[in-house]
Amino acid sequence: MKQDKQTVETTNQPTKKLPGLGINHAGRRTLEGHTRPCEDCGAVNWDFDVTRGEITCGDCGLVAEENVPDPGAEWTNRDNGEDRSRVGRPMTYTLADKGLNTTIDVRDLNTGIASRHGMSSQARRDWRRRRVIDERSKTRKSRERNLVKANQFIRDRSGLPSPLQEEAARLYRRLSGEGFVTGRSIAGVTAACTYLVARQEGLPRQIPDVAGAFDITEKDLSRLIRQVSRRLNMHKITSPDEYFDKFMSDLGLEPSIRTPLDELWNTIKPHDDVWQGKKPMGVAAALIYKAASTAGSPRTQSEVCSVANVSEVTLRGLLRLIDGLLDKIRQYQNLQ
Repeated sequence: MKQDKQTVETTNQPTKKLPGLGINHAGRRTLEGHTRPCEDCGAVNWDFDVTRGEITCGDCGLVAEENVPDPGAEWTNRDNGEDRSRVGRPMTYTLADKGLNTTIDVRDLNTGIASRHGMSSQARRDWRRRRVIDERSKTRKSRERNLVKANQFIRDRSGLPSPLQEEAARLYRRLSGEGFVTGRSIAGVTAACTYLVARQEGLPRQIPDVAGAFDITEKDLSRLIRQVSRRLNMHKITSPDEYFDKFMSDLGLEPSIRTPLDELWNTIKPHDDVWQGKKPMGVAAALIYKAASTAGSPRTQSEVCSVANVSEVTLRGLLRLIDGLLDKIRQYQNLQ
């Protein structure tokens, strides 16, 4: 009984915090099973640097071993490190099922590939029939069919990079889940999502270009953009300088024009009473027209207006405002 009492007392004692089990730095973890003491300080507190493959002493920093292979699991970080997975491809919003379902690829059922895997003609026919049934079962609900159609629109017609396609598809999926798409054109809602995502990321698209790509009217697209932006709180004022690169490319201007163009924009930018409230595409067109003429690569007003989708009357009015502001700035500088 006395021995049992001692055992209980020993068990109830608070356990000491073992060395090396504290908070580690990013990319480092405590190495278990490495019990040899450090040659310099004698501590048994080893850290393993995952990126460098080094075993170091947690107390004095001595590097004991180098180029050590990592015996841990080969995690794959996706979605900005929030998803840790070892298998499968990442989820994507550009597919109705987010890419989680298994797809029977028709290319695997071709005669040559199937024959190399030992499939008979009867087996190929059976798998083709199963593939048709599988595709139909995935799109049985109308909402899923609409998602397939919307994602196809975004992939084929948006002209956005893959990450922005993902964001546009995510916005459409959210609107569809909230019932916003009901009674509205799928092409129109996907076009509005495409326009808003591009604007938010500083790659603005012109409404006529987006409307033409999705085969809808500019009036319908403008209305849907207003409705979607209010619903998702995606209000953003597009700055004229966000159109510089696109308009210069469409006009075939040299990259050297960008320097005087930026100088001109930086000059008038603080005077927001001149350009605020004006159409940003028109302000960008006026600045490009003036900078190109100053740099010796002039473009006609009709060419600039055609690219910016503004009238020549609007362009000339903006040029008068800009010239008047520049004259006032020069007069003020001369008085100094």
